[in-house]
Amino acid sequence: MSNLNGKVAVVTGGNSGIGYASAQELKNKGATVVITGRNSERVNAAAQELGVKGIVADVKNVSAIDDLVSQVKTELGKVDVLFVNAGIFQPAPVGKISEEMFDHQMGINFKGALFTTEKFLPILNDGASIINLSSVNAYTGMPNTAVYAASKAALNSYTRTAATELAPRKIRINSVNPGPVYTPIFGKTGMEEEQLNGFAEAMQNRIPLKRFGQPEDIAKLVSFLASDNASFITGSEYNIDGGININPLLG
Repeated sequence: MSNLNGKVAVVTGGNSGIGYASAQELKNKGATVVITGRNSERVNAAAQELGVKGIVADVKNVSAIDDLVSQVKTELGKVDVLFVNAGIFQPAPVGKISEEMFDHQMGINFKGALFTTEKFLPILNDGASIINLSSVNAYTGMPNTAVYAASKAALNSYTRTAATELAPRKIRINSVNPGPVYTPIFGKTGMEEEQLNGFAEAMQNRIPLKRFGQPEDIAKLVSFLASDNASFITGSEYNIDGGININPLLG
C-alpha cells in the first residue's frame, strides 16, 4: 500500500543498516527520499542502488546540517518525514571512558540528532513526522555501553519534551528503541570477529524470540510512524527488540 505518496522523507545515516532499509521502505510506500551520510563513496553508492537522492553531511558538524537543510530546501522544498537515524556505537567500560570517546559518541548520537531536528524544523510541513532512532540500551544497564546508553536516554528525553512543544504544529515526534539488530554498526566497534560472534551468540540466547532483528523489521515500524496511520501517536517510544527488554535475565 502506497500511503506516503507525495511526501518528502529525509533519512540521516541512510547508506547502510536500518537507515538503508528504512529509505527503501519509505520509497516503496511512495515517498520521495533523501539519504545522508558522512562517507561520500558509500552515500553515492547507496543512493544509486536505492534510486534516491544522496547528500553527504556529517551530523556531528552543525554547519554541515545547515548546508544539508539548505540543499534539501532548494531542491525539494518542504519535508514531511524526518528519520533521525545516524548514530555510532563505541563500547567502553566505566573507568576506561576517554573524553574523546565521550565527545564523539555524544556529538553524533545526541547533539547531532538534536540539531538535525532543530535545523530541519523551519522546513518541516505542519503535520510532519519525526522519528528518532534510539535503543533499548537507554534502559538495560548493559556493560560497556554507559556513554552510548546515556546518549540514547538523552535523545528519548528530548523526544518527549519536543512532542509537547511541537504539538501546536501537529508535528509528531517519536522514538524507536531497537534491541539487537544485524547491522554494520557492530563491525565498526573495533572488536575482533571472534569477540563479536561470542557477543552475538550470548545476546541471542537472551532474546525471547531467539533471533536478532533485521533492519527491515525496524524499517516497517519507521514507515508506520511516518504515515497518517500513526496520526494520533506522538512522544512515544517503541521497543522493537524481540522481547529482551521485558525479560533481560533470560538465558
